[in-house]
Amino acid sequence: MTIKECYEQIGADYEDVRSRLRSDLLIRKFFLKFPDDKSFGQLKEALKSGDREGAFRGAHTLKGVAQNLGFVPLYEAADRDGELILSHDETEEEAVRLGQVFELLKEKPAVQRCG
Repeated sequence: MTIKECYEQIGADYEDVRSRLRSDLLIRKFFLKFPDDKSFGQLKEALKSGDREGAFRGAHTLKGVAQNLGFVPLYEAADRDGELILSHDETEEEAVRLGQVFELLKEKPAVQRCG
């Protein structure tokens, strides 16, 4: 399976990431590192401990990772969550929804097949 096919299978924006990284080898390298990303765990822990600043940093980092990889649904969810955290309107339901998007992308079979 090509890296482009992997992107298509998970609903990510391959063309956008290709325009920035310009190399399938580089895209593949970062794509395969994604399942080990710690941003969501940091966000979740910060929310649990009431650390809004830490939660915002986690959401912001996750948003950047998602944007750089072309993972549009995750980027949008992290962006929305970061704004909610800043406005103190972040709810457990929103954090759960963000986590579901993160896990869905992380656990997709395409990620393992691209390895």
